Amino acid sequence: MKIQPLGDRLVIKRVEASDKSKGGIILPDSAKQKPQRGKVEAVGPGRLLGDGKRQPLQVKIGDTVLFTNWAGDEFKETHGENILLLRESDVLAVVD
Repeated sequence: MKIQPLGDRLVIKRVEASDKSKGGIILPDSAKQKPQRGKVEAVGPGRLLGDGKRQPLQVKIGDTVLFTNWAGDEFKETHGENILLLRESDVLAVVD
């Protein structure tokens, strides 16, 4: 399924959560924290301004970004992977 976000929205695929704690304990899925880092899979055309022009986005496809825990909405794709749909303003930083 191909998802094309609208406006200033981004499609993010979260990085995998670690299966072990720092102390080496294997964590069940219910105890894992959701990662706050992900890779940009798709971007919208940009926010529509009052004069009818579009403001280009600062992030691009392929960027690795940091975002807050509660940012965006999570959806399950048809083949079982979760994707996150959020606004560009929810992105805190781009990681090299």
